[in-house]
Amino acid sequence: MSSAVQTPKKAVIVGAGPVGCLTALALSKRGWSVELYEGRPDIRLPSSKAAMGQRSINLAMSHRGIAALESVEPAAAQRFLRDAIPMRGRMIHNLSGDLDSQPYDRDGQSINSIDRAILNEGLLDEISTSRNIHVFFDQKVIAADFDKKTLTVRDSSSNADFSVNFDLCVGADGSFSVVRRQMMRVVRMNYQQEYIRDEYVELKMPAGRGSNDEPTFLLDPNHLHIWPRHSFMLIALPNKDKTFTCTLFAPTAELDLLSSADSILSWFKLYFPDAVRAIGEKALVEQFTRNPRSPLICTKANPYHYKDRAIVLGDAAHSMVPFYGQGLNAGLEDVRILSTLLDEEGVSSVPSISDLQNGDDRRLANALKRYTDGRHEDLIAISDLAMGNYVEMRYSVTLLSYLFRKTVDNLLYTLTSPQMVSLASLIPILSTRPYPPCQPKGWLPLYTMVTFRPDISYATVKKKAACQSAIITGLGWIGVAVFGAAGAWLMWSTRKMVLGIFAQSK
Repeated sequence: MSSAVQTPKKAVIVGAGPVGCLTALALSKRGWSVELYEGRPDIRLPSSKAAMGQRSINLAMSHRGIAALESVEPAAAQRFLRDAIPMRGRMIHNLSGDLDSQPYDRDGQSINSIDRAILNEGLLDEISTSRNIHVFFDQKVIAADFDKKTLTVRDSSSNADFSVNFDLCVGADGSFSVVRRQMMRVVRMNYQQEYIRDEYVELKMPAGRGSNDEPTFLLDPNHLHIWPRHSFMLIALPNKDKTFTCTLFAPTAELDLLSSADSILSWFKLYFPDAVRAIGEKALVEQFTRNPRSPLICTKANPYHYKDRAIVLGDAAHSMVPFYGQGLNAGLEDVRILSTLLDEEGVSSVPSISDLQNGDDRRLANALKRYTDGRHEDLIAISDLAMGNYVEMRYSVTLLSYLFRKTVDNLLYTLTSPQMVSLASLIPILSTRPYPPCQPKGWLPLYTMVTFRPDISYATVKKKAACQSAIITGLGWIGVAVFGAAGAWLMWSTRKMVLGIFAQSK
């Protein structure tokens, strides 16, 4: 007797960026039929590459992003790391011309500079090998009826609209998400959008030429280079072709003043003279004039899901400023966490009458609700931390008080946490649950927790860092009190001695 083959559930993912692609791979591996819709052309086409040339912020891939990739596609994760350049720390370019190397981690752990296009194209190539994932480019989602489980899609070439059915819709369509906007029609969603005062402009630092005319790096490639100038900054990340992608972050009012070639060149020579020499005066003016000035937006939403049928991930749920390098890492981590919750709830890839409750898939509904309930505090935490790190990068890194606190941080870290927790040791547990149940032990620097400890949730990171900061501040006040008391005693003793000498001389 033959048994009927059940049709798998269908997931429709909107947005073919890294988060959307990784979601497609994760659901495909769990047996779902997946359709991926992208409103733009295929980024692998030559015409798309040319259009992307003026805006391509490098990604700083840290342990959270790597853990997410490893949990879904381990071989692909290792390939991406081979295309990345490890950065062991920050290189501070002071206005005096002095350089100051500041390691990220006591144990020499690195973040990884990778071109966004390389990551995105690699994930699309990975998708193309899966038989149950179908990708549609130039197909823009314009409306959704979540109760009927249908999307309205517009074909860019014909301008014709058509309907697409789904069991689960995943919005991974960025800060201006159509899926999120459509969800707000049926969900009481709290939503906040904020543009910060700064904008960014990208510049390219060319490769140098060695003695045999081979390309060479003009700066140390194993650092993230920062030119902190209090209210604005320039950063540079290395590329495999020996160039650097530079990004200027500055207040809109400051950039408005740079309206001519002379003003642009004078300003850059005043604040970033070594960068001007490396980029070249003519190239700098041409790039700054030609390349777009882009805004920095922060969005927050809650909840992230609707019943058993829709959820938003990545920037569609939580775009943040890029100053902790966690935007992409958090988005990829979204996929890992959602995947583990689907497994924990026993969500099946095929329809089951036993899973239905009032017409909804109760297991899937529980998984999506658990995602919202458990993830929201984390995403608010990293968004706030990213905003705070901007002040550190453009200003605090030059202060003696910052360097002193960093020294104390690392000393306490060494005394209380002598053993490094390796990423390899964390992958097995992070592939099966959102986070380990045990709380992190010992003293841990904030940057280490955010960047190199994917087993610690962002919310826990923020709370632990606040507690440790209060301790350091308290120790500082105790030190002030002790030195103050010692100084007062010394002054009293000196005064008493001087008065005694005067009394004896009379």
